[in-house]
Amino acid sequence: MKKTVVSHVAFGCATALLASCVTYLALEPESMSLPQARAQAPANTGTRQTELFKTTMNDVLGRVVTIRRTERDPGNGSGPHRHPGSHTFGYVLEGSYEVRVDDGPLQKLGPGGTFYEPPGALHAVSRNGSSTQPVKYLVIQVSDPTKPQTVPE
Repeated sequence: MKKTVVSHVAFGCATALLASCVTYLALEPESMSLPQARAQAPANTGTRQTELFKTTMNDVLGRVVTIRRTERDPGNGSGPHRHPGSHTFGYVLEGSYEVRVDDGPLQKLGPGGTFYEPPGALHAVSRNGSSTQPVKYLVIQVSDPTKPQTVPE
């Protein structure tokens, strides 16, 4: 029962953070930047991630919440992978993003589209759906810091 309540609280917190972040970014002009944003080295060529927010929720089993903006060049994608200890939420800001979780259907998402990956699920497809335009999307994760962030398949 306690584990279920904690999962619901973590999910609710992540949803609230997602809504707040999307609202903030939707109102923010392109020329502004978040002071705490830190660019990360790309996992592969054609992908850029900027960490916008990160904190440890000490009152929710020490889970770490991270919000990143990911940009992928046209035609760019990543190989199948898993996030063993993370609830992963996505929100498309611009462009076309294709995602498949486990053996579910291929989702072709545009601006405003969302996706969710439960911990340990196979992120079978993660790619820019356009061969000519970049895609930008937010990734919000509520993670168990004792588990690996990403495990390739």
